[in-house]
Amino acid sequence: MEPIVIIGAGLAGSEAAWQIAKRGGKVILYEMKPKVFSPAHRSPFFAELVCSNSFKSESFENASGVLKEEMRELGSLILNVSAETRVPAGDSLAVDREVFSREITQILEGLENVKVIREEVSSIPQEGFTIIATGPLTSEALSKEIQKVTGSHRLFFYDALSPIVTADSINFQKIFRSSRYGKGGMDYINCPMNEEEYNQFVITLNKAEKVPVHAFEKRYLFEGCLPIEEMAGRGGATLAHGPLKPVGLTDPATGRQPFAVVQLRQENRSGTLFNMVGFQTRLKYEEQKRVFRMIPGLEHAEFVRLGSIHRNTFIDAPRLLGNALQLKHCSNLFFAGQITGVEGYMESTAMGLLCGINAYRYANGMPMVVPPMTTAIGALVHYITQSLSVPFQPMNINFGLFPPLPGKSKGRGKRLLMAKRALREIKKWREEVEG
Repeated sequence: MEPIVIIGAGLAGSEAAWQIAKRGGKVILYEMKPKVFSPAHRSPFFAELVCSNSFKSESFENASGVLKEEMRELGSLILNVSAETRVPAGDSLAVDREVFSREITQILEGLENVKVIREEVSSIPQEGFTIIATGPLTSEALSKEIQKVTGSHRLFFYDALSPIVTADSINFQKIFRSSRYGKGGMDYINCPMNEEEYNQFVITLNKAEKVPVHAFEKRYLFEGCLPIEEMAGRGGATLAHGPLKPVGLTDPATGRQPFAVVQLRQENRSGTLFNMVGFQTRLKYEEQKRVFRMIPGLEHAEFVRLGSIHRNTFIDAPRLLGNALQLKHCSNLFFAGQITGVEGYMESTAMGLLCGINAYRYANGMPMVVPPMTTAIGALVHYITQSLSVPFQPMNINFGLFPPLPGKSKGRGKRLLMAKRALREIKKWREEVEG
C-alpha cells in the first residue's frame, strides 16, 4: 500500500496519522514548523494548542463530555495523551500544553510507518491519497490551492486568544478559589466584582480602543467564541449572564454570591500561569493591560500572553464534502479538523480520527464508514455535510445536533439519556467496523 499523505500535524492531522498507522498503514506527515510559523503558532511540536489549554467538560450532561468518551472508545491518541498530561480544571479536561504537544510529537516521530517531513506544502499532490488538516491558519499558498481544487471562495471568521497571567502577580487577598457548585474543589481562581465595579468595568471596556475590523468581517464572528468587548457591547448585563456569571459560586469573604466573577483557569501543571476564562479579545495590547487590571485581584497582573485575533479558514463543507470527509468531486482528497467547519479542539480531533479511519479504508479498497447520527461524532459529521445555512458557519458539538429522543424527557434527564444512547451506539459501531 502506498503511503497516505497528511498535510498538517495539528490535533486533527496527528490523530489521523495515528489512526492510519495503528491499522498498519503508512503515512507521510508534513508539518511546516519550525521552518515556517503562522502568526499564532510558537512551538515546533505537533498538536500545538494556540488558544485555551482546556478540552472542556468531561461530564455526560455536556455534549463535549460525550464526544470525548466516544473518542476514547475509538482509541484516540489525543485523548490518551491528554489523560497523561492533565492539570486541575474542575470537571473539565485541561492539559499542560507544552508537555502534551511534546509527547504527541515524540510518539508519532517514533512510529516506523510514519515519515515526518518538516516542510511547507504549497501544492496538493495529484496522485495517491491525501488528507488536508492544515487547520484554521492554513498558509496563503495552500489556501489558494484549496480554492482551486474546491472551486469555491474561502470562508472565514475571527477567533480571539485569551490573555494569560502569572500566578505570582495575582493579589490573592482579593480572590477566592472554588469551582462552580463545588465541582472540582479549588481548581479555579475567582475574582469577585460588586455591582459598581462591574458597571465601571463594562463602561471602560466599551470605550477601550480596539484593533480595527472591517464591517464585512463582523458577520463571520463565531457566536461560541465572541470577543469579550463584542459581548459587552450587546448590553450592560450581557457579561454578567455570560462569561462573568457568578452562578454556583459563593465568596467566603461575604458569604454571598458576587454580582459578577472573572474566572482564571490553571494553564500549566506547575500552577504558575492562569488563563482568563472567556476573555477572548481584539483590544489593543496596552488597552488590555489597562482595562483588565481593573479586575479585583489583577491590579498588578503580569501578562505573559495578551489576547489577539487570528484568521480561521474553513471550506464550504455542505457543498463540498461527503459524509466520509472526502471531497465529492475528487475522491482521493480528504479534509480533517477545523478546516471542515467544526469548532473546538475535540471536534477537530474527532474529524481527524474519522478521516484517518476512512482514508485508510478507502486506500485499501474497503467501504468507508460513519457513526450514526445518534452519536456525537455522527451528529457533527451530519451538521458539516448537511447544513442548510448560507453562509455555512462552524459549530461546536451540542445536544441540539442529536436526533430527538422519543417521549417528553427534558433538561438533565434528556441529556443523560442522549449520552447513554450515544455511548451505546458508538460501542456497537466500533464492534461492527473493527470486527
